[in-house]
Amino acid sequence: MGDILVGACSWTDRELLSSGWYPEGHRGAEARLRYYTTRFPLVEVDSTYYGLPSERNSALWAERSPAGFRFDVKAFSLLTGHPTRPGALPADLRSASAGPRGRTEADPELLDEVWRRFAGALEPLRRAERLGTVLFQFPPWLAPGASATAMLRRCRERTEGWPVAVEFRHPDWWRPDRYASTFGLLAELDLTAVAVDMAQSLPTSIPPVTPVPSARLAVVRFHGRSRAWGTGSKEDRFRHRYSPEELAPWTSAVREMADRAREVHVLFNNCCGDAAVRAAETMNRLLGTPSGAAREEDSTDSAFLF
Repeated sequence: MGDILVGACSWTDRELLSSGWYPEGHRGAEARLRYYTTRFPLVEVDSTYYGLPSERNSALWAERSPAGFRFDVKAFSLLTGHPTRPGALPADLRSASAGPRGRTEADPELLDEVWRRFAGALEPLRRAERLGTVLFQFPPWLAPGASATAMLRRCRERTEGWPVAVEFRHPDWWRPDRYASTFGLLAELDLTAVAVDMAQSLPTSIPPVTPVPSARLAVVRFHGRSRAWGTGSKEDRFRHRYSPEELAPWTSAVREMADRAREVHVLFNNCCGDAAVRAAETMNRLLGTPSGAAREEDSTDSAFLF
C-alpha cells in the first residue's frame, strides 16, 4: 500500500489565522509553517494560482519544513486558461499584457516567459524533495472535446518530467460514457487525476469518482458540501464542516487508491475558519495515518523530480 498523506489547502488563510488553531507563539510566518508540519505531512499552496511564486519563498518553505513533507503547488491562473488580471503578473510583464477588458492577453512570448518563471520558482522545492505535485485546476468551461484534449497535450509538453495533477471543473469529463476516454488520456500523458468531494445537488457537481491513471500519485480534494458552490462569496462556497460520518465512507476509497499508487494526497479545501484543518485531523484519525511529516521513506520512490 502506498503512503497516505493528509493536509489542508492552505496554512496561511486569513480565517485560519484568526481561528485560534495556531497556538500563542506561532503567529509569524516561520513559526506557523513549522507548527503546521508537526500536525500534517502535506499542504497545498494556493497563493500560486493568484500570482507567480517566487524562488525565495520556495527556498524558505523548503528550509522550514522537515524531510518527507510535501507541498502541492497550484498552477498560476494564466497557465490553466482562467482570466488573469495584468496586476497578477510581475511588474515587468504587465505593460505588454493588458487586453481590452483588463485581462491578460496570453500571447506566445508572454506564456513562454510565465512558464519559465513558474518552473524556476519551484526549483528549490524540487531540489529539496519537497515538491509533491503541481495542480492544474482547469476552468468549468473546459468541456471534453478536441480543443480541450489539445490543451492538455500542450500542457503536458510544457511540463514534461514534472509531477502534474489535473482537476476538471466540468462534470462531463467523469460522466459514465466519458470515463474510459478521460482515464485513457490522463494515463497516456502520465497525469494524476484529482478526485473530488463536493455537494452533489448542483448542475456543475463533479461525480465522486476515484480514478488512478498514474501509479506514482493519486489526489483527493475535499471542497465541502455547500449548496452555494459557484455562487456567493468564498466563505459561502467553502463554509462546511465535515462530520466523521461524512468522511468515514471515503476511508475505504482512499485505501483502495493507495493500493494503486505509491502516494495518495488527501487535501481539504473547505478553508473557512479552521474547518479544513479540523477535517484533516478527523481524516487522519479515521485512516490511522501519521499526523506529522516525520516518517521513514525511500527517497527514490517518493521524491518526484522535474
